[in-house]
Amino acid sequence: MNLKNYLHKNPKLKKRIHRFIMHPVKTRPYWWIRILQPIYIKKGKGAVIYRSVRKDLPPFHQFRLGKYSVIEDYSCLNNAVGDIIIGDYCRIGLSNTVIGPIRIDNGVNISQNVVLIGLNHNYRDITKNIIEQGITTSPIHIGKHTIIGANVIVLPGVNIGKHCFIGAGCVVTKDIPDYCVTVGNPARIIKRFNPQTQMWEKVN
Repeated sequence: MNLKNYLHKNPKLKKRIHRFIMHPVKTRPYWWIRILQPIYIKKGKGAVIYRSVRKDLPPFHQFRLGKYSVIEDYSCLNNAVGDIIIGDYCRIGLSNTVIGPIRIDNGVNISQNVVLIGLNHNYRDITKNIIEQGITTSPIHIGKHTIIGANVIVLPGVNIGKHCFIGAGCVVTKDIPDYCVTVGNPARIIKRFNPQTQMWEKVN
């Protein structure tokens, strides 16, 4: 039996360990966990995380940053409820919020003030406060060589294909296939690459 399965079967022990790692009000790892991050977070050759980035990265989920990828100033990374896997040659721009579970493939470029969030708060039980009802996770996936414009929001469970252009200010609420250009709120496809004509064609 591995450690994860053992803790799943021993909820009291799991809760104690969680309280030792995560501050109950700040909902981020305690300082004595954060100083160990260089040991357990995985960065590829040449990868850069700027000092001002908030790294809410407890060790019970994965964080991986591929080679020559960059996470720019004032961004926030949080894998408390799901893995964050970022590929090679990616750029996560200024003041981005990345909350797992999320997988970003190689060569993705994300502009400023983008929110990628792989969780929703539960709310359906009206006899309880929303904060007491926990969360539901649904992974985000962004395909290789996609560009995401400034001020975009990508909602839980969305899959964005490869070589897409997500225009500034989009709210992406549903899956986007490969080779698409989107605009608007909610995001809608306005162009798509046609492999037969080898042209980017407007979508009616």
